[in-house]
Amino acid sequence: MRMKKDWICSLMKMLLWLITAVNILWSTAECREPVLHRVGGGKYTWAPNMNLTAWAMHEKFYVGDWLYFGFDKTRYNVLEVSKMNYNNCDDKNFITNITRGGRDVFNLTEARPYYFLSGLGYCFEGMKVAVYAQYAPPDPDPAPLVVRNGCPSQSAGYGIIVMVLALLASSAVMG
Repeated sequence: MRMKKDWICSLMKMLLWLITAVNILWSTAECREPVLHRVGGGKYTWAPNMNLTAWAMHEKFYVGDWLYFGFDKTRYNVLEVSKMNYNNCDDKNFITNITRGGRDVFNLTEARPYYFLSGLGYCFEGMKVAVYAQYAPPDPDPAPLVVRNGCPSQSAGYGIIVMVLALLASSAVMG
């Protein structure tokens, strides 16, 4: 009987450690769906003489979001460039050419500034945009047992853990 009690005690300590680990993971997890930002605000607004700087100032960009560039692929392109190339409208030595078919997307994978321009001189006609992707803010005080954007809140996580603990404890006592 003493051995069974020691085993249950060890199991409970392990489960408490597991609860702590799950709590840490849940509290640091981002539960936000990515957003698709149409650059310039419309379906085909990667074009000359658009105020893309004003558009970008009114948007919030987070890691995981996507940029959609809609444009005439026979005339324009989309290049990711350095800050210096962006400031000088220099399309040489670009980082990435994301041009594919005129309806192209780019994933913001890191918290950092991103710089894009269209080459062939169109940058001088306003075809450039800078965006800063940041980490999403934490979810505001989640309500108990609520699932938001497919992610359970901390309280829901505790409920699940308590149920698992109860099942394990009852099987240990019965077994």
